[in-house]
Amino acid sequence: MAGGRRRGQALLGAGLAALLCGLHVQAACQDATVTQELLKEGFHRDLLVKVELSAVGEGAGGCTVAARTRLPPGIYVDPYELASLQQHNLTKAVLIPDVIDVEAPEYLATNLLVLLYMEPDPGCSGCFRAALPVHGRYHRPAEESEEALVVLKSPEVLVCCCDNRLSAECWKPAEVEAPCSGKNVGPCQWYSITHKLAYEESILQVPVGLRQHSSLVCVVTLLATVLCSSLILAAVCKYGHFSPVTCSE
Repeated sequence: MAGGRRRGQALLGAGLAALLCGLHVQAACQDATVTQELLKEGFHRDLLVKVELSAVGEGAGGCTVAARTRLPPGIYVDPYELASLQQHNLTKAVLIPDVIDVEAPEYLATNLLVLLYMEPDPGCSGCFRAALPVHGRYHRPAEESEEALVVLKSPEVLVCCCDNRLSAECWKPAEVEAPCSGKNVGPCQWYSITHKLAYEESILQVPVGLRQHSSLVCVVTLLATVLCSSLILAAVCKYGHFSPVTCSE
């Protein structure tokens, strides 16, 4: 009887210890906070990502922090614009795939994976931030609403520390198709963290036309094309140097 009571007390103590340990680990891992915002208005926006990494602590100075996000077909990054920004050291990102059709509409485009390297925020210890220009694609005409909603999920936080060991409870190895831009001392491994979100998702509102206006738009476009072509032809015939056979009065 006494032995059974002692075994029960031992099991209860072990369970409480495991519970407290789990709560401690959960509290420690939830110190990472991610904020994602879409700045500006219209089709051309700036994606601003902020990360607060208390779990890494003061040792984050020797680590590379990145945000991996999957852009839906309704949003894209202009690779030529990105190359210009990277040339001037204004941002750093890797696009997968790196060949993007910037003219394709939303219904012919595919998802885009972006690895956005982040810089330390001088005004906050353990904080990182990065901005990336994104653009909305044209959508099909809608039946009723004059806006299409493009939902942008929260990014995944990745850290690459070549000379720092991260907590195994909070961090897990991640496969990343991009190099670590930190110190190249020995083998470097990317890690992913489970974090809490300031906002679950961001929503981009893209203006779209109404399907009931399709006939009107076609007629107006045709008339405008004919009028402009006639004016151009008249100007060419009036001011161009042609023989009378080419342009008759």
